[in-house]
Amino acid sequence: MRVLADFEGTWALARDIVHDDGTRAQATGRVVFTREIDDLSYCENGQMIIGQAAPLMFERRYVWGADFGVYFDDGRFFHHVPPLGGRAHHFCDPDTYDVTYDFSDWPRWTAHWQVSGPRKGYEMVTRFSPVSA
Repeated sequence: MRVLADFEGTWALARDIVHDDGTRAQATGRVVFTREIDDLSYCENGQMIIGQAAPLMFERRYVWGADFGVYFDDGRFFHHVPPLGGRAHHFCDPDTYDVTYDFSDWPRWTAHWQVSGPRKGYEMVTRFSPVSA
């Protein structure tokens, strides 16, 4: 079972995205989990390549709560990470976000998202691995 402190530090991020129309994207970057009293601040940034287009820079922030609740940086609830790994769900009307967390190869882990709805349709797999200090 994972505890929040297990995630503190810097992680390499490798992400593959396949849209329902066949468009593919790949992203690489870093995630830094920083202790904020009882929570962890999550900041990911890196570079994404979609097809043959020029690379795009990205950044995303969340807060992981002590109870493994994940919140957007504006405070809205997103979902709960199962500490043993497993499934979580988020409904963002009208789209559905389903994720499976896999911690079985710890300290390497994955988040596998399936996103569906009238506005979005893609599968996204993000692999995280620790970065040595």
